[in-house]
Amino acid sequence: MIKLEKLLRKNIIDLNPYSSARHEYSGRDAMYFDANENPYNIPYNRYPDPIQSELKMKLSLIKGVKSEQIFTGNGSDEIIDLLIRAFCEPSRDNILIPEPSYGMYEVCAHINDVVIKKALLRQDFNLDASLILSLADERTKMIFICSPNNPTANSFKESDIIRILLNFNGIVVLDEAYIDFASHKSFLRYLDDYPNLVILQTFSKAWGMAGIRLGIGFGDAEVINILSRIKYPYNVSMLTQKKALEMLERKSEMEMWVRSILDQRNFLEKKLRQLSFVQKVYPSDANFLLVRVNDPASVCSYLESLKLIIRNRSKMPLCEDCIRITVGTAIENKILIDNMLKYQTEINTSGI
Repeated sequence: MIKLEKLLRKNIIDLNPYSSARHEYSGRDAMYFDANENPYNIPYNRYPDPIQSELKMKLSLIKGVKSEQIFTGNGSDEIIDLLIRAFCEPSRDNILIPEPSYGMYEVCAHINDVVIKKALLRQDFNLDASLILSLADERTKMIFICSPNNPTANSFKESDIIRILLNFNGIVVLDEAYIDFASHKSFLRYLDDYPNLVILQTFSKAWGMAGIRLGIGFGDAEVINILSRIKYPYNVSMLTQKKALEMLERKSEMEMWVRSILDQRNFLEKKLRQLSFVQKVYPSDANFLLVRVNDPASVCSYLESLKLIIRNRSKMPLCEDCIRITVGTAIENKILIDNMLKYQTEINTSGI
């Protein structure tokens, strides 16, 4: 990787970051006359910790990384946006995305007027590392890799990701939103080996906290410091920090949920394969299944009429005729399968 200063936008290098009241005084048990807060409705009248120090300390212990290697944001989407804003010059630089993949990488690039390059996955949904590296040029600042991937549900080969890390001079963003459902370990163990690696994780999936909007970025301390300088002062609310800390004390409960989801993923996979209109159920390392079916629009419409909502992914590259089904509880999954069996009976009866 080339020096960080060569990758960063010049205005970011020269930026004098905003210093909030809680940056200048972070002690406790004081009388505050510095931040123009309302003196009533304690504790919600006060601004939250702008650097989320207690939360990062707890995450550091659980994840086995230094607190200075951790950034917390308003969902992973904020971190994606900050990375693009920090490193990509509008109308000049580009990011590279394997496709199909998570749509927010492209949306954030468009919002920031950054060019997008796409590298189609192989037919087996694996990365084409050679294609990715051949498409990268001197203005490619970042490569986004979602593994396990959304919507294909598979994890990419570790060797392909390492090859890209070793041969690309920019930032490699590895989105591990679904890592807790995978059969392999996180790339966090490689964090100190690759200064150009940024890993994204989230509280929205395994931790069951999508409603609090908390994303986590892990990376070289220098990269994390850049993100901390350009973020909005109080980007993670007091309520979000509190709920996250509470949830981190219930790690064993999260692990129980994951085991249940994995059991139910196996149940769904088995039952779906028995349906006549299902062509293929793809292997999954996530909390969802990608399923190729006959007439996906009809399947989605039928289930939606019963208020059973799945996602039609058939317009995405390589995902023709595919639907995406999130794993629910045992009761929810049984209801879904029972109604898919009813759909099968209807189409068989009508001769469609």
